[in-house]
Parts: sequence; structure tokens; C-alpha cells
Amino acid sequence: MPSMRDFHPPDCDVILASGDVEPIHFHAHRFILSAASPFFKSMFSLPQKPVNETSPVVQVSETHTTLDALLQFVYPVPDPEIASLDELVPILAAASKYDLTAPISALRKILVTPQFVETEPTRVYAIACRYELAAEARLASSHTLNVNVLDCPLSEDLKHISAYAYHQLLDLHRRRSRAAQALLQAPDGIKCMQCNGTAYSVYGQPKWWFEFETRAKEELAIRPTSAVIFEMPFLFDVASSAGCVRCPGSVLESHKFLAELKQKIDALPMTI
Repeated sequence: MPSMRDFHPPDCDVILASGDVEPIHFHAHRFILSAASPFFKSMFSLPQKPVNETSPVVQVSETHTTLDALLQFVYPVPDPEIASLDELVPILAAASKYDLTAPISALRKILVTPQFVETEPTRVYAIACRYELAAEARLASSHTLNVNVLDCPLSEDLKHISAYAYHQLLDLHRRRSRAAQALLQAPDGIKCMQCNGTAYSVYGQPKWWFEFETRAKEELAIRPTSAVIFEMPFLFDVASSAGCVRCPGSVLESHKFLAELKQKIDALPMTI
């Protein structure tokens, strides 16, 4: 849609000047800004200097790109497309600053869309914590289980959250990792015709299980989720590395147990 910079209604009665080195003027309506924001309602309730035919100019600190997007959220026009978190954060900051309820609500939904929460969950969590968006922080925390939080790229957003909020995230990962690893207990019914084919080995576990247990614990220590350890590539590698030609068949025959184990891990607490 066209930029709000091109929006010059004849009945506008206020001009917002951006905080750029060379300010950009945005023509707006006091009644719309007042209805959208207690901040502007309070501002415009103050006595105004009389003006002739020129609308008063209100200087704001936001850049023209941020102000442009913010006004698109305020006015009854299509919401702007937000392509990155770098774009979203300053708009959310401005919406919070001016207490713009509708833009904040729209931005909260955008923040946890798959394009952001699945690709940059730790950063989304930090942004949500910074602006006290509890529901979004909880949702983002569950997506961080799929990544190594100690190996995520540093972002400026992490500077603005408390040590308590970051500790909550680390504690979630630690508690879930321990609980998931504790569930890795093989029942007596798991057998391999070759590994358990003698009187001396009949009561033991097949080789593939020891390989699975070792590798699964390593994976769960980093990413405490079932997303990797029950995928076919992981199980195939486990069976192939066990050193027993009959172990792949034993893995397949254990599909019911593995499915139940996955359900138990998935049922563990997954949010802060």
C-alpha cells in the first residue's frame, strides 16, 4: 500500500515530524490519534497555541519508516508487512511508548508467527520478555527447546531482558533435559535375535538400545525435545552403528515402545 507520507487529507489537524536528521512530516488527525492512544489523548487535551491555517507540528523521536508503519496500524488501512524482527522491534517499541493498544495487539500476533518464532525463538523470547508479553514469552520458550540456547547468535534484544527471565529459560531447558533423559528406560520386551540369542545374553538389552540411549542423552542435553531422536535418520544411524546385522529389525519391531516413549517426552512441561 502507499506510504502514509503520501496521505494528505484536507481535514488533517496535526503533523507528526519524524526524528530523522531531516524530519519527514506525516499529516494526521487528532481525534484518530486520541482514540487510539491515551498518550496522544492527554497531549491534545492540553491547551494548544492558536494556529491560523497551519496544523501544529508534533516532533517525535521515531524514524520515518517506524512512524510510517505505526500509522498504518493505527489508521483503517491494510497493516504493513513486517519482513524481519529488525523491522518489528522499533515499531513495537513505539507502540508501547504511545500505549497504542491495537498496534500492540497486531504486533504480538506477528511476533509469534512461524517465520519468526520457529527461526529465531530465543530472540522472540527476549523481545516478548522485554515488553512484558507473557503469553508470547511462554510460546517462544517452547520453541527454544528445538535449539541450543547457549549457541544462539547474540542479539541486541538480549541486552534488555532481566537475568531472571534468561534464567527461567535455562532452567526450563535443564529441567526438561533431565526429565527426558530419565525416561530413557528400555522394557524387558525389547530384544534382538542376534544380540539376545544366547543363554548369556537373553536378559540383556540389544546393542542398538545402548547406542540409542547414549546418543539420545547427548541430543537431549542440548535440545530437550523429541524432534530429532525419533526421526528415521537418527534411528537408522543408531541401528547401523550398533554393529549387529539384526538390530535394524529390532528397532522396527520396537516401534510401539518408541512411539510411547516419544509421547512421554512430548508430555513433559515445555514452557517457562
